Amino acid sequence: MKRILALLLTVALIASLGVSSAFAADDGFVDGKFAETRHITVEVFNRNNDGGTDPTNNVWSEYIQKEMLDRYNVEVEFVSVGRWTEGEDIANLLADGKAPDVSYTYAYNTVISYANMVDANGNPGVVDLAPYLEEYKDQLGNLLTLLGSEDNLYYDKDPETGAVWMIEGVRADTSRITTFIRKDWLDTLGLPLPTTEEEFYNALVAFRDNAETLLGADADKMIPYTISTDIGWRADLLSVSKVPSDVDDVTLFVYGYDDRHLLYPGYKEGIRVLNKWYNEGLIWKDFGLYNDSTVEDDNMKAGYVGAFMHNWDYPFRNGDDCINANLKRNVGEDAMFVPIDCFQNDAGVTLKFMGAAVGSDRKIFLPSTNTEPLASLLYINFISSVEAITYLQTGLEGTNHILHDDGAYEILPATGEWVMNSGNNIDYTMTCNGLYLGEATGATTALSYPGIPAEIVIQANEYGKNNGRYVQHFNVGTIESETEVGTSLTSLRDELLTKAVTASVADFDSVYDSYMADYMNAGGQDIIDERIEKLADVYGIDFEQ
Repeated sequence: MKRILALLLTVALIASLGVSSAFAADDGFVDGKFAETRHITVEVFNRNNDGGTDPTNNVWSEYIQKEMLDRYNVEVEFVSVGRWTEGEDIANLLADGKAPDVSYTYAYNTVISYANMVDANGNPGVVDLAPYLEEYKDQLGNLLTLLGSEDNLYYDKDPETGAVWMIEGVRADTSRITTFIRKDWLDTLGLPLPTTEEEFYNALVAFRDNAETLLGADADKMIPYTISTDIGWRADLLSVSKVPSDVDDVTLFVYGYDDRHLLYPGYKEGIRVLNKWYNEGLIWKDFGLYNDSTVEDDNMKAGYVGAFMHNWDYPFRNGDDCINANLKRNVGEDAMFVPIDCFQNDAGVTLKFMGAAVGSDRKIFLPSTNTEPLASLLYINFISSVEAITYLQTGLEGTNHILHDDGAYEILPATGEWVMNSGNNIDYTMTCNGLYLGEATGATTALSYPGIPAEIVIQANEYGKNNGRYVQHFNVGTIESETEVGTSLTSLRDELLTKAVTASVADFDSVYDSYMADYMNAGGQDIIDERIEKLADVYGIDFEQ
């Protein structure tokens, strides 16, 4: 009901503002610059970092503001949106007519939902970028270079209407998730780095059974394997290892609505393994009680955790406060998490389903309340330039980095006003997620985590994309049933997986199947059916469930 009311409020607001979707070229733009100063608002995530800065007012925001004013005579005002509540926050801002002129979100369906809301004058809640991209293509050279092709610029172009509601950001580094394990614990117990699921399981059992040896007086705090309520992300490598190796791209598209791969064939068997581990006391028993990472991270830093699966660089993030740095201080010089790659599928391959370079990151869009589409596109273009990305990712020489003779940037642990609130400043480089430094990228990655051995960083990054599979992109236009469910299926998925993992072994199937039935009835089956229908309409592919 809240979502429906929010959408209705948006329609009413758009109608009251009289915003028109009719395209008109901006005749105030002369020789690459506005004759009169224009003003735009731009979204930036607020992560509420300890020791961080105000994301709307710091050295990074000031750099962007100065460059945009000098280059285009455009004033930029930043608006913060909570990172961990961004889907809900941006939806509320859209409903209130207060969304920033340049907005971004990971929630594709949010953008489409508001694009589909049409006011009394026939205007959608999101700007159709297609005519602007065509008219101002010559002004968007940096963006086109970053995206790699014009096809990627029109990645989400509706095959029927030609509408373009968003621009997809790029993942400059497609490495996603890596498994980490305490090497010092393995060494103490005389165990090798696991290379198979069985060896990984045996290591967890050994951690549990040797808690007193490994933790002494803190033996009761032993957590062989830690996870969060986002099981879909945090156990992805195990779960997808159960997907048949011969599954085709069409099947993966049909069942690919959920970005955690929930509906992929075989996925349930990965969750069954977690259920077994949980009931054997190998998984953090309290993981379902917490909605943020604070307690879990503290357990890792204190030295109570033996293994986990997460973003490929998770134990290296946050400089001197990273997990591995804390382990060394709290436990000893040899204490550290190291990367492993051990979950093999039926073909013996440690497969990862990768998000494509384009289409798996933030979606950048202009709400219909935007009255400065050209200025907004110029902002997106500037933020996509090599110059802007390089500065925002590497900062001030001597303060944020040391430039080596081979062109690599050695990232320094910045403090004060030069702190980056997000890794590589991705909250400002909205079109680019990951280091984008040309030939210097690889060497820079190895030097980007102060205090962490370069070989460990490189290995973790490689494992995060080793044997990666990129599923074919089928552009079938908007799947209406997906826009109708909002974030409700995401919540159902997380509840399903949490309940299934913590169920008794005897109840696992009944719990999993019952929640899956709820998921399907709440819209999951409608999405599958519509994807099948759209495949037939656009590509002539007949798919049988």
